[in-house]
Amino acid sequence: MSFLNYFNKPILKIPVIIGLITGLLTFAYFLGLYALDVNPLGNIRTPDFGIHIITICYACWYFRKKIGLGWMHLWEGLTIGYVLNMTAAFLTGWLVYLFVTIIDPQIFTDYLNNMEHLLLDGKEKLVEQIGEEEFGVLLSNVKDTDPSTLISDEISKKFVIGIIPILLISLFFRRQQPIK
Repeated sequence: MSFLNYFNKPILKIPVIIGLITGLLTFAYFLGLYALDVNPLGNIRTPDFGIHIITICYACWYFRKKIGLGWMHLWEGLTIGYVLNMTAAFLTGWLVYLFVTIIDPQIFTDYLNNMEHLLLDGKEKLVEQIGEEEFGVLLSNVKDTDPSTLISDEISKKFVIGIIPILLISLFFRRQQPIK
């Protein structure tokens, strides 16, 4: 029995396939913002998690209807949600990274400049809260940011943002067989 046969299960196959589709849709949203001349690396990209929510709902519904024959445990919903979410975030992170490094590096430069200006605009409040030394460290960290951080940033943001919605979706689609 091959190692890959362990991954040839619907509980993993369905969310990975739908996660890849979700990653492509999320990247299409990124490209749409780019086409509209909006910097797609800013907070304007946050609504792309709606695509994740819709596809997680679909994947749970599909699994319950076609694989579980009307039944789905909570852990199955959680597994589907997290595998789909992380697959999509991983793919989107890499596609955005490749776009920013190969096609249009100016987007990343503009994004860093915007972050720097945002920090400098709120310097008084930040220095009051964290101190002058920490503010200097924060500002230098922004200046030293590398495009490769976009990948880990995408994955960590989607993981944190996804905790509550994935739990709620899993609870909504959960249906267990009655014990006889």
